[in-house]
Amino acid sequence: MTSPWIAAAFALFAWWFSTGAILFAVRLADRHGRGAFVTVASLPILALGVWGLIYTFHDVTPMGAVWAFLSALAVWGWIEMAFLTGEITGPNTSDCPEDIPEWERFIRAWGTLAYHEILLTAALIAVLWAGWGAENAFGLWTFVVLYFARISAKLNLYAGVPRINTEFLPAKLQHLKSHFRLAPLNWIFPISITALSFAVACWLERLYAVSAPGEITGFALLAAITALALLEHWLMVLPLPDAKLWRWMLPAPKTPKTTREMADGL
Repeated sequence: MTSPWIAAAFALFAWWFSTGAILFAVRLADRHGRGAFVTVASLPILALGVWGLIYTFHDVTPMGAVWAFLSALAVWGWIEMAFLTGEITGPNTSDCPEDIPEWERFIRAWGTLAYHEILLTAALIAVLWAGWGAENAFGLWTFVVLYFARISAKLNLYAGVPRINTEFLPAKLQHLKSHFRLAPLNWIFPISITALSFAVACWLERLYAVSAPGEITGFALLAAITALALLEHWLMVLPLPDAKLWRWMLPAPKTPKTTREMADGL
């Protein structure tokens, strides 16, 4: 894992696999109405991630960087899964009415995910408080990148982008579609792309400048995950079939019964 190319490939695989695992668990929870069970049953993943972050703060080896990276993904992944199962979202679960003032639209959109955002922010503060100044801060910076990239993505979906993939939204979150906006482009998108591109350049500069094996691995992981966040933003604009990366591995979505099927069941 001392090779930056291997570390980057590992980050790509970890991103793909963890996203697929979350979508798989959410799809099963949606099919069987077991969102609360899945969220609670996966709490050990959150606990393992928190333990891993704390444990690796002073591990400067390449594997220390890898475990810190994976621990941050575990904490992040559990919070995202709790949102996608509909267990930690926000007080507003209704569709957004048309032709309402922009200020009301923003408040309603915030209400759809307020609890989730508060939890994410609390987790970010906790990670910064516990890990700032640590010898191995790669888990901390992984979480920071994920946090701000996700906030940026949500703001772009709210402001309007040409392409929005809602295929994997479960039944409990179908109301989110009405809060998104399809538009040619918005003023936030160029800022997001510029900021993420600059972050990738910074990680690559650090990767070029350092010589310690642990730092090489860590900065390669950070550069890769930030580049993936940048790619996710471009996928809001480019007509690429990104859903195919996970669709094949997921169970079929739950479909409502037809009138004939309900009659046959009586």
